[in-house]
Amino acid sequence: MKNLLQKWNSLSLIVRILIGLIIGAILGVTAPKATGLALLGDLFVGALRAVAPILVFVLVIASLANSKSNGAKNMRIVIILYMLTTFIGAVVAVCGSFLFPITLRLGKAATSEAAPPTGVLEVLKNLLMNIVSNPVDSLVKANYIGILAWAVVFGLALKAATPGTKKALHDISAAVTKAVHWIINCAPFGILGLVYNTVSTNGLSIFTDYGKLLALLVGCMLFTVFVTNPIIV
Repeated sequence: MKNLLQKWNSLSLIVRILIGLIIGAILGVTAPKATGLALLGDLFVGALRAVAPILVFVLVIASLANSKSNGAKNMRIVIILYMLTTFIGAVVAVCGSFLFPITLRLGKAATSEAAPPTGVLEVLKNLLMNIVSNPVDSLVKANYIGILAWAVVFGLALKAATPGTKKALHDISAAVTKAVHWIINCAPFGILGLVYNTVSTNGLSIFTDYGKLLALLVGCMLFTVFVTNPIIV
């Protein structure tokens, strides 16, 4: 058992995910009534959703609190480049969606009616309210705008903290990062559960739709990496 575990860990994460994907697809066809396997996917997604807001919050606070005297200037450049590349990435994605339109079958939760904003003022109001949202509530609801805003405030406020406090923040961020690493290592089992649930519910034909979507996503990512980002650099 120990040797098998060592061989499993010696494989790259991509290979382990592919193995989980294949096993999930096979089990979805051969054992569609083993619904307990779908729990693996729910647990994995739930763990990622739970730890991601904490990771962002802690990392930003620790980075700003431990930044050097020229950290503000570097952070300003990083923020500008982040906003620019995010905007360009969004433009590439929108263009790709119009050039290669894809229709997906969504579940009831995804297709439930939601009231769209009535205008630009409502969008700006919602944005500002998300920024000043309660930090604890932002963490619970994964409001990343509020998380980033409060993390920046707390990080700047802690720049004058004692070295011991800064070291504690660094240790906490390292611990959260390690926890995320553990969760990511469970990705093959989570993918197994997700693929099993999808295949057992919709059949193998679902891979055709999602395969097209995956090709579009990867194509947009490659265009961003090899075209738009080098132009910015």
